Amino acid sequence: MAARDEGAGLGAARVLDGDEVQGVLSGTFYTPRGESPKPTPKAVAEKPTHYKVICISMYMKDLDRLDGMVDQLKARGLTKANRSALIRAALDQLDLDKVPRGL
Repeated sequence: MAARDEGAGLGAARVLDGDEVQGVLSGTFYTPRGESPKPTPKAVAEKPTHYKVICISMYMKDLDRLDGMVDQLKARGLTKANRSALIRAALDQLDLDKVPRGL
């Protein structure tokens, strides 16, 4: 039991950045009432402009098919294959003249 107690908190120390924790605590919990917390340097950083996170709906069978294709690509050695990459590759190959009218 004593050995377990000695290691308590070490896991958290590996995960949490001390400066970041201090910044959150001092900017949020220790700010006097009525004052706005000061943003941390990481919160002030500009958002990336070369991509955007979106949300789309897809039928489960289409997601299963997409995931199956990703698995096939990974089995072929393309270890960085994922849904987004596969959709981008499909967009590059899409011929708009061949898209059915009833889409």
